[in-house]
Amino acid sequence: MSETEGTETKNPAEAGRPEPYRVLARKYRPLSFDDLIGQEPMVRTLTNAFETGRIAQAWMLTGVRGVGKTTTARILARALNYETDDIHQPTIHMSGPGVHCQAIMEGRHVDVVEMDAASHTGIDDVREIIAQVRYRPVSARYKVYIIDEVHMLSNQAFNGLLKTLEEPPEHVKFVFATTEIRKVPITVLSRCQRFDLRRVESATLIHHLQKIAAAENVSVEDDALRLVARAAEGSVRDALSLTDQAIAHGAGTVTALAVRDMLGLADRVRIIDLFETLMAGDAAGALKELREQYASGADPAVVISELADFTHLVTTLRYVPEATNDAAVSPIEAERGLELSQKLSIRTLGQIWQMLLKASEELRNTTTPRQAAEMALIRIAHAADLPSPDDLLRMLREGGSGKLPAAATPGAAPQDGGNGAPESAAPPPAPSRSAATDASSLADAALSPPRLVASAVGGGARMDMRPRPQQSPQASPQASPGEVTIAGIEALAKLAEDRRDSLMRVSIRRYLRPVRFQAGRIEVGLAEGAPGTLIGDLTKRLHLWTGQRWVVTVSSVGGEPTLDERDARKRASLIDDAAADPEVAAILASFPGAKITNVTLRGESDEEAATAIAGPADDFTGDPDEFDAFGEDD
Repeated sequence: MSETEGTETKNPAEAGRPEPYRVLARKYRPLSFDDLIGQEPMVRTLTNAFETGRIAQAWMLTGVRGVGKTTTARILARALNYETDDIHQPTIHMSGPGVHCQAIMEGRHVDVVEMDAASHTGIDDVREIIAQVRYRPVSARYKVYIIDEVHMLSNQAFNGLLKTLEEPPEHVKFVFATTEIRKVPITVLSRCQRFDLRRVESATLIHHLQKIAAAENVSVEDDALRLVARAAEGSVRDALSLTDQAIAHGAGTVTALAVRDMLGLADRVRIIDLFETLMAGDAAGALKELREQYASGADPAVVISELADFTHLVTTLRYVPEATNDAAVSPIEAERGLELSQKLSIRTLGQIWQMLLKASEELRNTTTPRQAAEMALIRIAHAADLPSPDDLLRMLREGGSGKLPAAATPGAAPQDGGNGAPESAAPPPAPSRSAATDASSLADAALSPPRLVASAVGGGARMDMRPRPQQSPQASPQASPGEVTIAGIEALAKLAEDRRDSLMRVSIRRYLRPVRFQAGRIEVGLAEGAPGTLIGDLTKRLHLWTGQRWVVTVSSVGGEPTLDERDARKRASLIDDAAADPEVAAILASFPGAKITNVTLRGESDEEAATAIAGPADDFTGDPDEFDAFGEDD
């Protein structure tokens, strides 16, 4: 940015009047490429092009808001038409004001046409340009067309511009600017030299603001400039606008506190204190700190956003410690963030980040932001105090003492440089029998598929996913080594289920009435409708499943009820008991046509729950897992 501007001849009658105030973004607008900050690659390319005479016919400037696209377009128009008593050709090196410079930079030169495509989107506007390009410039060397926000042109307008853009007259140049480069047709991009203007780095932006503050005789704190640079996100125009506002807010003196109040930001030091309180699992302390910040004017949504920003900083410092050199990071943030990055694990930081993002979404959709922020902090503090899965496994290995080892403190970072595995560690102690058993049970439960439990009343539905540990076929404890003894009809059905023979499992539950089960021998009765080949098929299956010879006979006595009959009786009894309950009866009366279909007793085992809610099913020969989902056993 330049601190001096071209002179302007004033009317003697206006000489005594004070100049109207101009905002900093206009007052310190660059006049040459020497004043343009943060765009060195583009300036270098253009300098070489002008010095070698390889000047393009059209340029496409793209970048986020406020990085200097329109200003660069005007400087290009000035360089193309730069003329003094000694210089009569295009040049990048413009040491002083030329004949056309002031008019071009102020956007009022007759041969430099600026058009806002947002308000001139149609083909008629492009036709006007096409009709004018045939005429030579009035006074300048080139006729330059600057089209801002070019992506707003319609497809017809783009198509109408293609031929002229590809073969323009030698006295015409085009400069396009856009923030949405992806919306510009590739046919237009291919006819232009493209320059991507970068976001200005925080250090460069802060240095630039310091120069402007000195030129304006304004006292500005370094922390205030850091806050402005961070809020500007690389946009010079935004940074100057915020500085202008901060000067007015502070009556000529800009402090970090004034900028924080102006932007509605939370105190960064207090944010770090709150973060450390959360990581210690102190929910009460976190709520107290949040309420104090809220009382002092901090927005709960901003507090959550600042916590997420600091979480990102701590995570970044874990892998890139040199990020502390960023000019937008204050010394206190760098020091405490680096220390926390060595103490907290990546898993913990990732979990906190996800929870903060979820909290931010909740705050946008709630009418009580403080309560939502407090609930989020409670969840985070609770999660930070919980041991990780690795810590739980380590506890089991050490005998289930309930105490975490020093290296397994919740949230602590492993001594590994970030990969989750310690570089050196003593061999773990031999696990106790109970700890090993618990670990095995947990592993079985984790690896087994969930079982689906569904209950419906009057069309409503409730679903519960519960882990089901894998079980082996029940065998009698008196069985000799290598011999499998099936203890009862339930074990027989379970064996068919484990072998994924859904059709045999259905037949066992529906048609077999148990009489006697012994080693190698099963005696059953048959229910009405049993297939004639059921006994022979079951004998073959048992031999295939167990590797032993089995004798399956049909008893002359009736035998006990089948498994389906037991389930039906139990279900009918439970439904009758539920219907007799006054509250359930009131619900049924309120919804005509509603009925009780399933009942699940609280606290009963998985098998009992499955039996209680099971309904009759037709024969099914598909995949047993799919069959379970339809409710034959579950």
